[in-house]
Amino acid sequence: MYLHIGNNKVLRKSSIIGIFDMDNATVSQITRKFLSGAEKKNMLTAVTGDIPKSFVLTQDGSIYLSQISSSALLGRTAQTEY
Repeated sequence: MYLHIGNNKVLRKSSIIGIFDMDNATVSQITRKFLSGAEKKNMLTAVTGDIPKSFVLTQDGSIYLSQISSSALLGRTAQTEY
């Protein structure tokens, strides 16, 4: 199934490694360096121009910044699949 992460962008649920809260995760300098490195390698995609509330890491190493909170995205992943 798929997860809508905002602004008409969907990701295959099976490709998602993790969903992270920007406020909590970016406290660590290691995470900030990781995101900066991904941006330099063009592996970071901002789904919207708004301030991101979360980021989603996929199996291929791509990172998507989303304006939707991590708890809302997590709730969407738990919804029943048909």
